[in-house]
Formats: sequence, structure tokens, C-alpha cells
Amino acid sequence: MTAALGTSMGSHEATVAADETIAADAALLSEQLRALRDRLFPPTAQKTLRTFSSGEAARLIGVSDGYLRQLSIAGEGPQPETGAGGRRFYSLGDINELRRHLASQARAKGNTAKARSYVKWREPDDEHLQVIAVTNFKGGSGKTTTSTHLAQHLALSGYRVLAVDLDPQASMSALFGYQPEVDLTGNDTLYGAIRYDDDRRALTDIIRPTYFDGLDLVPGNLELHEFEHTTPRMLASGAGRGAGGLDDYFFARVQAALATVADRYDVVVIDCPPQLGFLTLSALCAATSVIVTVHPQMLDVASMSQFLYMTSDLLSVVREAGGTLNFDFLRYLITRYEPNDGPQTQIAGFLRAQFGERVLTAPMVKSTAVSDAGLTKQTLYEVGRDNFTRATYDRAMESLGAVNAEIEGLILDAWGRRSAAGGQP
Repeated sequence: MTAALGTSMGSHEATVAADETIAADAALLSEQLRALRDRLFPPTAQKTLRTFSSGEAARLIGVSDGYLRQLSIAGEGPQPETGAGGRRFYSLGDINELRRHLASQARAKGNTAKARSYVKWREPDDEHLQVIAVTNFKGGSGKTTTSTHLAQHLALSGYRVLAVDLDPQASMSALFGYQPEVDLTGNDTLYGAIRYDDDRRALTDIIRPTYFDGLDLVPGNLELHEFEHTTPRMLASGAGRGAGGLDDYFFARVQAALATVADRYDVVVIDCPPQLGFLTLSALCAATSVIVTVHPQMLDVASMSQFLYMTSDLLSVVREAGGTLNFDFLRYLITRYEPNDGPQTQIAGFLRAQFGERVLTAPMVKSTAVSDAGLTKQTLYEVGRDNFTRATYDRAMESLGAVNAEIEGLILDAWGRRSAAGGQP
């Protein structure tokens, strides 16, 4: 009977069990990836964020380069690193320290609006933690690219951000420099904080700082699959059905875990797995806002239709169980968009005609700059302009900046900041 399960491998390969072949390939690939990381990020094999020129730092803070120079000459705030020709370079930590210094000066003068423009942290009593789930159950729709760049954009803008990798494939973790099978052991993912047994850990013990000042990470790996396996068993046994109150429901466990660290962050960005399972459903129930990524191809749009039907059915069950599902915003983001591709332009127009303002105005344009940066496990915010042709880099950064600025604006709207300021962030 065993022979009936054979594969089309050659006679020599057929003598080796399939699981052993796959395990050997996995070990070989893992070792090569570790060696690649050691070469890319010596001497500690850990990623670091580049420094920023004085012009870049000034734009991030919202002041002129000349004013930044005056602060440096006067010895106010952190002193930048000085390079050849007296050029000044700032780390993201320096930039955030300067923000706090300028905010303190503004508050001393009674200008609270100006202070908030420097330090954008939410007011804990009036502005709730913004939890953004980036989702779609079709792989390749740009979820990880979108969520990672969004988290980094918000950190560069001065917010306190927690990035949560909820995908067992752990692509977001890889972009942040982690090799899951090497750097993580048991209970190092969000599963450790939402599991049903006595091995559950506090989320504060799982969160890891990143090389982006103000941006922390809950990494992912294959361990997350355990939640998909244990939840049905718990439901069958009667657990996870809300016997101990709403927080005892399986779908409320992610929300409950995030609530334990809410005072430390302004925004949580969740990279959801590419399937509509218990993890994704729990992320949607924890979310205050949702971004659905859409590749403008007809098969992808058809797939999204099924995704929306399934999501609606599952969330209605949650609502009937007493869960609240009031999103601040639900937006569709067109990703990997090629403006010169006629069929893609037609599909983008079709989506806008159907969903109106729920489709983000700015699409995420497909760019070789993003994919080239990914070859070294980096994002566009990490690599410098000198690594690409100027036109390619500028076009990609313009698209990325427009998308993330639009989402940031929606966050400010949810907090009531732009309406209170007459439409200005």
C-alpha cells in the first residue's frame, strides 16, 4: 500500500523518505540564510538603521535645515554625528530626542498645538489605541510590504508603534532582521500570549525592540499555527466559548493581550496571515481599523469577493456573541499597481466605482526599488537614495509616502485631531 503513495522522483531520490528530503532542504536553506545575514549585517548579524542627513532629519521633524543647524550650534538637544565636510547625520533616536526637546520648548511657551506637532503621541484619555489589521486571504497581495512600511513610516513620524507578525511564514519578522527558526524558540510569538494552557506568557515578555527607535515587534514563526489547531479542540471541549465572560471567547484573546500594553503605544499594525482562520478572525476582532490589500487583477478581485463574504459571515457570529465591531475605517488599498497597464487601470476604476471613498486615493505602485531592497531584507525606508537611480527611488518613495500619509490622516481623523484643527493634521 505504501507504494501507492509514491511520487515522481527519480529512482535514487525515491529511496529517501519525502519528509527527510524536505527537512534536509529546510536545514540547508536556513543555514544559507543565516550565512547571508552574517555577511549583510556584520559584526553582530543584527540589522541597524542608517543615519539621516540634516535635510532628511529636518523634514521628519517639521523644521528647516537652517533651524536644525542653529540648534546644533547652540548645543541644544542631541549633537549629531559629523561627517566629511562638516555634514551632520542624525540617528532616529536623535530625531526623536529633538522632537521631545522642541515639544518641551513649545509647551513652555503655552503652544500645545505646536508641541503636539513634534511629539504625536495619543492622549490616553481621549484617543484610543489604533489597531490596524492589514489583511486579505490571497497570498502575494502586498500585505507584508504594506504593513511593514506603514509601521516604519509611523515610527519615523514620531508615533509609538507595535508591529505584530501574525503570519506563520514570518515575512515581516524577516524584514526586521529575524530568522524565525534560528532566533526564536518556543513561546516567542503572539501565540505565547493567547494560548489556552498554563504556559501562556505576558505580552510584555514577548515584545522585542527593533532598530527603529519607537518601533517594537512581536515576531512570528510556525508556532502561530498552534492557535489554529488548539482552538477547535478548546471549542469542542466547551472552553473558548465565553463561559468566563466576553474576554474568554477565542476571538477576544488577541484584543485582551494588546490591552495589556495599550499604554505603551499609539498604533498597532498587524500583518495578518493569508487565510481566514482563527488568527485572522481574532485580529479583525481586535482591530479598530482594517486595510484590505488588493492586487488589481480580475482573479484577485474575484478572490476578494469570496474573502469579504466569508469575513462578513464570521464577524456576524462574533457580533451575535456580544463582540463589538465598529471600525474607525475600512479601506481597500490597490497594491503592486502598474499605471501603464490598461487592464489594471480598468480594474482600479471598477473598484473605485463600487466602493467609492473606501478605496484609498493613493495606490501602492509596483517598483523595482521595493523588490531590490527586499533582496537584502530591507525596506525602502532603510536604504538610501544612492542605491538606486534617482527616478526609480523617488517614484517609489512618492507612492509609498502618499499611501502612508493617507492612512496616517485616517488615524488622526479617528482621534478627532484634524477636525479639531480645521482639517489640518
